[in-house]
Amino acid sequence: MKKLFVIALLIPGMSGMAQHILGKWKTIDDHSGKEKSIVEIFERGGKTYGKVIRIFPTANEDPDPICDQCPANDDRYRKKIIGMEIIRNMVKSGDAFSGGDILDPETGQVYRCKLWLDGASLKVRGYWGPFYRTQKWLRAD
Repeated sequence: MKKLFVIALLIPGMSGMAQHILGKWKTIDDHSGKEKSIVEIFERGGKTYGKVIRIFPTANEDPDPICDQCPANDDRYRKKIIGMEIIRNMVKSGDAFSGGDILDPETGQVYRCKLWLDGASLKVRGYWGPFYRTQKWLRAD
């Protein structure tokens, strides 16, 4: 009976942990629907960031590319994409994270960003003026 009580107490706490955006997420290519990379979301100094920790290149892609499309005035210009922070300065606001930006290393574009959980997936929205694009990332860990 005691074991059952302890398990009942642990389950709500565990489900809360599963509902946080921190951790590793698989990015999905918009066109092919295949895994593109794994991004680790983490906290530092009260803000939330995301860095690329793995890439799944196609046969004709560089397995360890550099960001040659990044803006020349950006500290990520000509740096390796693996290990690069592509999400920066996100702040929790209600059930979402916003106030920061996201970099698309393929195009070099930096967008305002919003992150939120949608069931088991992470919604990642990049804004360019009034326009936006939303991706669905899947938990990798």
